[in-house]
Amino acid sequence: MVVLNRIYTRTGDAGDTGLGNGERVPKHAPRVTAYGTVDELNATLGLARLQAAGALDAGLKRVQNDLFDLGADLCTPDFENDATAKRSRLRIIAAQVLRLEAEIDAMNAELEPLRSFVLPGGSPLAAHLHLSRTVCRRAERHLVALAAAETVNPEAVRYLNRLSDWLFVAGRVANDGGRSDVLWVPGATR
Repeated sequence: MVVLNRIYTRTGDAGDTGLGNGERVPKHAPRVTAYGTVDELNATLGLARLQAAGALDAGLKRVQNDLFDLGADLCTPDFENDATAKRSRLRIIAAQVLRLEAEIDAMNAELEPLRSFVLPGGSPLAAHLHLSRTVCRRAERHLVALAAAETVNPEAVRYLNRLSDWLFVAGRVANDGGRSDVLWVPGATR
C-alpha cells in the first residue's frame, strides 16, 4: 500500500529524481522519459473515460490501473544480482498482454470490416481514444529506446504494443461499431 502524507519533497528541485531503487537520475533520463510518457498516456485515458460507459469504461479503468503497474515496473531498474528485489518488484506479466489480445479479438469480431485507414475522429470518445493511441505509440518508442540501452521487462514493451492496437479497436467500437469511422480517402484533397 502506498501512503502519501506529503506531496512535495523538494528533492527534485535540482533537476533529478529518485527511481524505485533509490538511485538519483536526471529528470530527462530515458527511463524517466519512458515512464513519464506512460503517465501522460494514463491522463489521456482519464479524458477518454469522461465519454465512456459500460464495458468500454470498465476496460479503460483496468488499463489505467495496468499503466500504474507499468510505471512501477519501469521506475525500478533490474537488479541482476539481487534476487529479493527482483521478486518484490511489480512487473507487467504475459497474462496482461494476453488479456489485451483476447479483448481486441472480441471487440474486433463485432466491427464492420475495414476498407481503408481510419482517420482519428468520429465521436468524441473515438477522438480521445485515437489521441491516447498516439501517446501510447510514443511511450512505446521511448521504451524501446530505453530497452536498447538498459534492461527492460520485455512484457512491458509487448503490453504497450498491444495496448495501442486495443485503443485503435476501442476507437472503432466508440464509432458505432466502425459504422461512423472517418475513413482516409487517398488524394481526396488534390
